[in-house]
Amino acid sequence: MNGHEGTVPGDLDARLEDDPGPEPGAVTIVVPTFNESANIRELLRRVTDSVPAALPCEVVFVDDSTDDTPEVITEAAQDCPFPVTLIHRERPTGGLGGAVVEGIKAATSPWVVVMDGDLQHPPALVPELVAAGERSRATLVVASRYIEGGSRAGLAGGYRIAVSRLSTWLTKGLFPRGLRGISDPMSGFFAIRRTAVTADALQPLGYKILLELAVRCRPPGVTEVPFEFQDRYAGESKSTAREGLRFLRHLLALRTSSRLARMIVFGLIGLTGFLPNLLALHGLTTAGMHYLPAEIVANQAGVAWNFLLIELLLFRDRRGHRHWADRTARFALIANADLVLRIPLIALLVGQWHMAVLPATALALVTTFVLRFAGTEALIYLPARDRTGRGGRTGSGLTGSGRTGRGRTGLDGRDGHATTTGTEDASRTGTEDTSRTAPTEHPTTPHPHGTSRPAQHGRQ
Repeated sequence: MNGHEGTVPGDLDARLEDDPGPEPGAVTIVVPTFNESANIRELLRRVTDSVPAALPCEVVFVDDSTDDTPEVITEAAQDCPFPVTLIHRERPTGGLGGAVVEGIKAATSPWVVVMDGDLQHPPALVPELVAAGERSRATLVVASRYIEGGSRAGLAGGYRIAVSRLSTWLTKGLFPRGLRGISDPMSGFFAIRRTAVTADALQPLGYKILLELAVRCRPPGVTEVPFEFQDRYAGESKSTAREGLRFLRHLLALRTSSRLARMIVFGLIGLTGFLPNLLALHGLTTAGMHYLPAEIVANQAGVAWNFLLIELLLFRDRRGHRHWADRTARFALIANADLVLRIPLIALLVGQWHMAVLPATALALVTTFVLRFAGTEALIYLPARDRTGRGGRTGSGLTGSGRTGRGRTGLDGRDGHATTTGTEDASRTGTEDTSRTAPTEHPTTPHPHGTSRPAQHGRQ
């Protein structure tokens, strides 16, 4: 499969007419929003003009706004000829990426298209993304700015262009296999088959959800369609320095997702601990302390340094499983047990196995390092549900047809309101309790991820 297959957007009608390929499947358009009220009506108007005539569709808004965006969505949805669902989250867990995951969970169509709510992603390209996936039998179709026919014109200023290119270079360098065939891993505009998404594998952080999906889910077939990145229709960009830091943390989390990678980073952090250890030892002995107690106290400086870096860089997403005092005490105990274990082990290797001192010391260091890493991960940062084997999501997540409680009977918006229901427990376990009912039966229903919002349908 050509990873860079594409169609210039202006040739869309001619391409579909000449080579229609398989009948395109229905699509759920997932739009994460944060204070985008000025863009909603125009977005839905453009979707109405370009998508329903080509393929059945529904729109799912996942909203983290603090303004009147939910109310605007509710009003604008009245005029849409397709179902519109609103999920409002009071706690924006995972940022924009987390919102997209919630939207995919609520999707009912074979294809899911993810796009921003600011109209920098043209809705007119949605049918072509799905058609390209059907023609090539791909599971992921990326709208790319960096293949022939694409453009990044909507990026405001040289600074944002430079940051975008640097981010692309960095991610492709870190994940050469996971991003093979993807020229624009920073794109937020793509189509994916719902069956290719595994809910349990996703741990979104920030706004680069395509990177998360490509690296963790590894969709087996990828193709691309060029698109011109548009100017924002209204409002201000949400890209900030804080989002940039979240992006770097996301890269680190993805890169250290395997145990081997975490062990390597753990070892590198351990090596940096020599510096505070030696500095503390020098200061204590200079102050007149005997070298033996000074060694013990200085070792604690290295332990504290390592703990700080491990908390910030390696296990940041697992700190909520235990209280900070509990984590600190356990880490200190494991680190000092390493020192206590190493000396007898060296003595055993030299005295009983007749090894030379240097090889025995090296073997003891490697052995205690592996034990220290395993102990740190298992006794401090491994969630309780993973240790017992009883936790995790229940139900079929995103990959099966057994999503319980769905009462949707169609995608044309004529069978009633799209409403979302459920409980907080259902949210945590990955199950959905979502139904479409007549407005007189459930005019407003509580959503598991936030406040009560009415979800609207299209014209009757």
